[in-house]
Amino acid sequence: MNKIKVLEVIRQGQIGGGESHLLDLITFLDKEQFEPVCLSFTSGEMITRLQAMGIRCHVIDTLKAFDWKVQRQIIQLLRDEQIELVHVHGSRAASNMIYPVRHLHIPIIYTVHGWSFHDDQSLPIRLLRQWSEKLICSLANKVICVSQSNADTGRQRFGLKDAVVIENGINLVRFNPNGQFNDLRKDFGFAENDFVVSFIARCTKQKAPLDFLQAVRLAHEVNPQIKGLFVGEGDMDAEVDAYIAENQMDDYIFRSKFRTDVPDLLHCINVYCLPSLWEGLSIALLEAMAMGKAIVATPTDGTKEVITHEHNGLVIPYEQPQALADAILRFREDEALYSKCGQQAHEVVAIRFNAQRVSDAVSKIYQSEKDNR
Repeated sequence: MNKIKVLEVIRQGQIGGGESHLLDLITFLDKEQFEPVCLSFTSGEMITRLQAMGIRCHVIDTLKAFDWKVQRQIIQLLRDEQIELVHVHGSRAASNMIYPVRHLHIPIIYTVHGWSFHDDQSLPIRLLRQWSEKLICSLANKVICVSQSNADTGRQRFGLKDAVVIENGINLVRFNPNGQFNDLRKDFGFAENDFVVSFIARCTKQKAPLDFLQAVRLAHEVNPQIKGLFVGEGDMDAEVDAYIAENQMDDYIFRSKFRTDVPDLLHCINVYCLPSLWEGLSIALLEAMAMGKAIVATPTDGTKEVITHEHNGLVIPYEQPQALADAILRFREDEALYSKCGQQAHEVVAIRFNAQRVSDAVSKIYQSEKDNR
């Protein structure tokens, strides 16, 4: 049987939620049936990992949502690789692929990892991005949403039809609380009895990193054993560094750039915080849940589908650092609630969010689109 040659396309090669999703998708894809090739518009750790797996990867450097200068290069890549199917992850990748695939009559699948339009944007920007998402979805052969809430939003805002919901999954072998991990607490300067809360995400407005820092400061003032681990980098790095310095937080918060040893990081913390303003379905959230960590998060689209308040986590309002601080303190003071939420978080992920399930569901779509050509 001839393999189906699929080009997996994503906007950046540095690892975040969508990139982790893509790594797991390719890892669990049946290589006897499919031959994946990857295209990213920046280089990074994801590309390195895929190449180590023997996956052919291409990088076409551009940071633009649509860059007409690279369209010819993309078309040539599609021809040279003899691509039969294109799977784009996120709107930035999709916008640069729509013209090439239509020019060559190649089917395209679009996975929405959270819509690019949000209520906190100015009206012109929000309407423009909403129109752009509608256009991409209308031109895609199939649209995949990673949460039902994302699909509902698309339907309500611009009449999205026939989207398939395939919830994100993670590698439950790698993120297994019973596994063997490096003990990083001493490396980070945490004592054995410290209660460590973490922010492990891109340092961008979407993730609300300053809300996390303010919450840690407020909680630490009440209980000095509460300390913070901040791992990530992005366009708010300067603001984060300035906040830590201005509030003299160096003694109780460890700041690190992007790291690849996420299971080890999660092993050494007590609480995972995700104060995001918007999400599709956060891979990082699922990883922390799989590791049995207590969760404090805002009710973004995907989060509110997996976190039930006071059952497997605590849900707090957007942009309210005091509420985040109160939730952290509650976990510190209520051992029964803390233990129950961690255990229930692990059980939810173990049942619903296996990366193999995701890969199998996507494979069926690949085969269907190939058969319909």
